[in-house]
Amino acid sequence: GLQTQFFFFFFQAEDGIRDAQESRGLGDVYKRQIMDTEQATYAQVIEIIGKTGSRGGVTQVRVQLMHDTTRTLLRNVKGPVKKGDVLALMECEREARRLR
Repeated sequence: GLQTQFFFFFFQAEDGIRDAQESRGLGDVYKRQIMDTEQATYAQVIEIIGKTGSRGGVTQVRVQLMHDTTRTLLRNVKGPVKKGDVLALMECEREARRLR
């Protein structure tokens, strides 16, 4: 008969953030089981920039901080995201590298 084999390879995505501290891969963000919403900064997606990541599973977006509407940031989001979504950011000092 016909035999099918599947191979799955998992790569850690690069979040594209460069700062004085070493960049973290996306996997580091998702290892946190419980998120403390007390320290989260909420930001609304105002623009979809484009897809990134080896499989296009990461979307670069521009967000506007809800507590300071004069500030916008570029962030990378894993999974589905659309304009108007509200993201809970663990920090709001670092920005993603612009897609080329």
